[in-house]
Amino acid sequence: MSHPGVRNLIFTAAAGLALMGCDTMRQATGMDGGEGSPAVAAPGVPVGADVEAPQAYQTTDRALWDGRPSLGGIWVAASDVKTPERVLMVNPANGRSVKGALFRRERENPGPKLQLSSDAAEALGLLAGQPATIRVTALRRKEAPPAGAAAPAPVATPAASAPAVAAPVAAPAVAATVTAPAPVSGGRTIRVGTFSQPDNARRASDRLNEGGVNARVAEARQGDRSFWTVLAGPATPADAPSLLAKVKGLGFQDAYLLAR
Repeated sequence: MSHPGVRNLIFTAAAGLALMGCDTMRQATGMDGGEGSPAVAAPGVPVGADVEAPQAYQTTDRALWDGRPSLGGIWVAASDVKTPERVLMVNPANGRSVKGALFRRERENPGPKLQLSSDAAEALGLLAGQPATIRVTALRRKEAPPAGAAAPAPVATPAASAPAVAAPVAAPAVAATVTAPAPVSGGRTIRVGTFSQPDNARRASDRLNEGGVNARVAEARQGDRSFWTVLAGPATPADAPSLLAKVKGLGFQDAYLLAR
């Protein structure tokens, strides 16, 4: 008969091997939950700032502006879009980027997958009728952590035997971001469009006001460049759908309700 201590040792080793086999099977079959978790913004990103959300939508493909002036400001359209999104558009060839709207492309025309507005093409440095590859990524607002969430514990560093020499601190890089106009409190706000020229934004605002829609122009900056966004409203949640329909009836088919 085997000694009890030897039997316990054999049982413990067998259990450990079984658990390792289960972990390996979960990873090989894709059942490990780590891969499906949403991306978390870096701790230094302030609450309310835009962060990229590729899990919501991302594509890198050929884009084209057909050369015709377009309403609605800065936008891109694709046939695989299910719901409108706020997105970051990047032209890797020249490093230029711009934030705008993503819509579903109603008609599947021959040519590149992505269709650009005239203002988006101008911001990205694209010429009419000349396709180029761009990257489109959905954006989300960074939310505050849940109330009562524990702060991360400080990491203890062992004392050095010799005095440490402080390395020179590099100047922090300044990110070129667009500060999007925030929705007005007390109701739902409609984003009519974003324009690269203030006169175009003012004309759109005047057209809405003449049609009985309360509209205004808000300026946003990206680095040393300015953009102008036309907003309508606010409206109560009950009246917001009819106001959006009225805005679209005045010719702004790409308008959409901002998140609450």
